Amino acid sequence: MSSALSLQGLSKRYGALTAVERFSLEVERGTVLGLLGPNGAGKTTLIKMLTTLMKPTEGDAFMEGWSIVTAGRKVRELIGVVPQENNLDRYLTARENLVLHARMHGMAHREYNRRIDELLELTALSGRQNEFPDTFSGGMQRRLVVARALIHQPRILFLDEPTTGLDPQSRRALWEHVRSLRSRMTIFLTTHYMDEADSLCDRIVIMDHGKSLVDGSAAELKAQFAHAHVYELELRRDSDRYEELFRALPAVTSLERDRDLFRIFLKDEESLKLLMNSIMSGDIRKIRTLEPSLEEVFLELTGRTVRE
Repeated sequence: MSSALSLQGLSKRYGALTAVERFSLEVERGTVLGLLGPNGAGKTTLIKMLTTLMKPTEGDAFMEGWSIVTAGRKVRELIGVVPQENNLDRYLTARENLVLHARMHGMAHREYNRRIDELLELTALSGRQNEFPDTFSGGMQRRLVVARALIHQPRILFLDEPTTGLDPQSRRALWEHVRSLRSRMTIFLTTHYMDEADSLCDRIVIMDHGKSLVDGSAAELKAQFAHAHVYELELRRDSDRYEELFRALPAVTSLERDRDLFRIFLKDEESLKLLMNSIMSGDIRKIRTLEPSLEEVFLELTGRTVRE
């Protein structure tokens, strides 16, 4: 298999600020790649460079062999983009939004009408095609944005936080739609939902401060960080007193509490003995080891502090 995307030392600097630093990546055709990172990690800047909205300070990237620096027009023919916001034309009907996008890609009338019919059926919008987007729910608008990105049958689809703000039913519907596309194109997905990345992505890259930190499948990343020692502990009594005690232990790196149930993060396996020695055996209702989730991998790599 050959690469659909090849990123070669991509960097973007704004004066003294480096948003993306020497980012390199190879993505095989047919892959669903998830790009994860906290706010300010550089994801949006990277997406803007790959979709030719912004020129890199140095380095290059190739979409199906075409350079984002020297062949931007060809790259735009090859890619579809679902941005974070629903940037539909509110003064055009659903069908007219799709027609406009098809004509911008130079598609013939006969060709794009057939394609629009297919996409409206696929996204369950056929019955609302002559209505304006402002009358649609958030989930329906999102499906229309996806249909618009697919109108010219792109080789690579960029989904930038596609389910933000959607209700669970709409999220699941969009997931199913993405799954139906994975055999036909390469998909580059950014999301803040760890369950979304875990469910949809063949491969996940976590980035922060403009750099790639880890790269692998969800299962590989969770196995790699299985040393993150997390325990769920339920007490019979004295939970307030024990919370103070746990927080004072050097072995405890983080603590979450829901009444008598504690989730305790320890430095290492040896720390469990120190923890257990601090508790009266009769006060323990149950204790179990928690397998690391993708969210725990993410937090261990990027920190637990809230960012602006």
